[in-house]
Amino acid sequence: MTAVYHPFNSVFWALVAGFALVLILASLLLRGRSEKVKRIVIVTACVLTTIGFFIYKYYLSIDAEFDAVTAATGGFNWWGELPLQLCNINMLLIPIAVLTGKRPLLSFCFFIGPLGAAMAICMPGTGFDGYSILLPRMLGYYGTHFMIIIEALSLVTFGLFRPKFRDLPGTALTVLLVAAVIFGVNVLLRSAGLHPHANYFFSMETEGNPLLELFHSWIPYPFLYLLPSIVILLTYMSIITTFFALSDRKKVTAE
Repeated sequence: MTAVYHPFNSVFWALVAGFALVLILASLLLRGRSEKVKRIVIVTACVLTTIGFFIYKYYLSIDAEFDAVTAATGGFNWWGELPLQLCNINMLLIPIAVLTGKRPLLSFCFFIGPLGAAMAICMPGTGFDGYSILLPRMLGYYGTHFMIIIEALSLVTFGLFRPKFRDLPGTALTVLLVAAVIFGVNVLLRSAGLHPHANYFFSMETEGNPLLELFHSWIPYPFLYLLPSIVILLTYMSIITTFFALSDRKKVTAE
């Protein structure tokens, strides 16, 4: 039987279990190792993921079926496949965060990497839902996104970062700055005619996303309609950080 992927079907859960096992095993194997070793492992994983990302994009570029189902938005375009979306930009930022130790970047990668990748996995784009997971484009798409989740979560599981409430304002500001830069990239690509549909970070168009459509009805301007999402992001980060704070308090009480 062909292993067809749909969000939350048996193939989905098998992938979740498989990649969760990878993270658990990596954390166990690196327990007690130096921070230097852990940093090398994360950076190496990101480099390999980035190489795999571009191999996957090559196969996507020669995928006639993908071109057919995405014809309405111009089909495959290398300028529209750069690692600049909310999730895969972390392949580039996680190594920088790990090597520099900058908390705003570490916090950005920990919170945004899994969030963006999980959204892509649970709400896949055109051409990535309802097909065999064994197709090159499916292996590349889901392999990349699951690895981003593993690499981002490993920042905490490897003990290189632990979120604090003081990190949240800096993280929100980092999100805004990165989004503003990506918006500029979109404008440049469209103005130069390199990619008329450039929409990294969904900062130009909502592409039918109901939540972004609501924000756009409030603020009908490109990029600016993303601002309300910062409130949701801060709430999401606060909830996760609360769990860490409670865990730390319980540990101190137990001691």
